[in-house]
Amino acid sequence: MSLLRVAAVRAAAPLSARAASTSAVHVVSSRSNDGPALANIEASWATLPASEQLEVYQQLEQVQKQDWKQLSTDEKKAAYYVSFGPHGPRTPVNPPGTGIKVFAGTLGAVALALGLFGLARARAPAPPATWSREYQEESTEYLKKQRSNPISGIASEGYKGKGMVMVDN
Repeated sequence: MSLLRVAAVRAAAPLSARAASTSAVHVVSSRSNDGPALANIEASWATLPASEQLEVYQQLEQVQKQDWKQLSTDEKKAAYYVSFGPHGPRTPVNPPGTGIKVFAGTLGAVALALGLFGLARARAPAPPATWSREYQEESTEYLKKQRSNPISGIASEGYKGKGMVMVDN
C-alpha cells in the first residue's frame, strides 16, 4: 500500500477510530502471525472497515520487516494481495457479463449493417444493359471485326482471353 493510500485511509477514519486502531495494532501484532485476519484476506478485504484494513496493513508492514524466508504462506499471500490485489483503484473496470453485452452489441451492429445493405440493394435500379453477358460477347465480336489491338490484344492471332466478358451470368 502506498503512502498516499495510507494517508487517505487515515484521513477517512474518524479520530477516535485512529486512536483505537493504534492501540489495536499492538494487539494484532502481539498475536500469532497466522491469525485469522491474514488467512484468506482476499475474501474478507472488501468487507473490512477502513480502520481494520489499516490495522492489517500495518501488521503486514511489521511482518515484512522480518526475513521473508521465515514468513508463512498466508503472510506472503496477504502482503501481496494488500499491496497489489484487485481492490481500490485496481478494481477491474468491466463487471461480469460485459463480454456477452459487447458480443450481442456487435452482432446487432452487423445485423443492422446487413439489413441496410439489403434495403439499398432492393431499392437500387436494375443493372445497366451493358452488364449482360450477351452485350459483352457482342462487344468482343465488334472489337474483333474492327481489328482492335491486333498485336497483343483481342484481334491478335491465337488470342485465348475472355475479351470483354466480365460478368458470369
